[in-house]
Amino acid sequence: MKNKLVVRSRNVLKRNALRFAAALLVALASFVAAPNAALTQAPQHHDQVPGFYRQKVGDLEVTALFDGHGVFDPHWLNGTKATMDGVVEALHEDPRLLDVSDEGFLVNTGKQLILVDAGAGTWWGGGALGRLLGSLRSAGYTPEEVDIVLVTHLHSDHVGGLTTQDGKRVFPNADVYVAKAESDFWLSPEIAAKAPKDAQPFFQSAQAIAAPYIKAGKWHTFSGSEPIVDGMQLVPLPGHTPGHTGYEFSSKGQKILFWGDIVHAQRVQLRHPEVTAVFDINQTAAAATRNQLLARLAREDVLIATPHTSLFPALGRLHREGNGYSWVPVVFTDQWDTR
Repeated sequence: MKNKLVVRSRNVLKRNALRFAAALLVALASFVAAPNAALTQAPQHHDQVPGFYRQKVGDLEVTALFDGHGVFDPHWLNGTKATMDGVVEALHEDPRLLDVSDEGFLVNTGKQLILVDAGAGTWWGGGALGRLLGSLRSAGYTPEEVDIVLVTHLHSDHVGGLTTQDGKRVFPNADVYVAKAESDFWLSPEIAAKAPKDAQPFFQSAQAIAAPYIKAGKWHTFSGSEPIVDGMQLVPLPGHTPGHTGYEFSSKGQKILFWGDIVHAQRVQLRHPEVTAVFDINQTAAAATRNQLLARLAREDVLIATPHTSLFPALGRLHREGNGYSWVPVVFTDQWDTR
C-alpha cells in the first residue's frame, strides 16, 4: 500500500511539473512575442539629431548651425569643357559629388553672441533649408539673445533667416552689419530695375529682409576696416557679390575665418579653383579672390567655417594637393576639439 501511495504521489508531482513547465513556456512566449508585435506597429521617426556643433577657438566658442541640405546643379558651374566633362563623368561614379549643406555660425565671445549669416529662413523655396533657428534653440540659445549679426552677403540663403515672411525681425535685439557696397547694390531700386529678370528675386528678397532692421535702426554698413567686434578683422572677398566679406576672428593665437561663398561646390572648386558659379556677379574677380585666398589659407593655420560644404559641421582646413586643394574636415566628436 505504501509503495502505491509513493508511486501515485510521484505521478501527481510529475503531472503538476509538466503543467507548470507548459504554463511557463506559454508565458515566456507571450513575453518575448509582445515587444516584437509592438515594434511592427511603432511609427518611424525620420528626423535626425539636432544640427549644431561646438568648436573651441582660443577663448571663443564657435557653434556651427545646420540650416539644411541640397544638391548643386552642375549647370550652375562654369569651367573649361574638359573640366566640366570630368565633373559630369565623376557624377556617374559618385552621385553625391555636388551635395551641399547650408550653415550659419554662432560665436560666443563670453561677452557677446555674434551670428555670422542667418540661413535661408522661409525665403529659399523648396523647404530643404530654413532650419537654423531650430538648430540655434537646440544649441541652448534663443534669437533674443543674439547681439550682432555679421552678414557675408545678401543672397537669401544667407540672410533669409533674419526676417519672417510677414516682415518681423527674427533677432529683435541684434544689430546687423553688412558691407556698404553690398547694401547699396541690393537695396537700390534703380539697380534692381535694370537687373536681368532671373536676378530680380535676389533684389526683392534682400530689400524685404533688410526693411524691418532699417526701420528699427538696427541696419549698419561698413566701408573699410573699422572695428565692429574686438578680435575680429574684416576680410574683403570681392567677386561673388559687390560687397562680399569674410570675418576672421582671433583668440590666443588661434584663428577662424568665416568665408561666405568662396566655394559653392566644394569638392569641385577646391580641386579646380578656376571653376566659378553662375551666382558670381563678377566671375573673373571671384576666381581671382578664391585663388589668392586658398593659397594663403593652405600656408597658414586658419580654421575655416564654410556655409556650403558636403560635410557637417562645415569646419575644416586646407592642404595643397597638386594644382588644387584638399579639405581636412573637423570630425564630429562629443569632446572639445581645439585642433
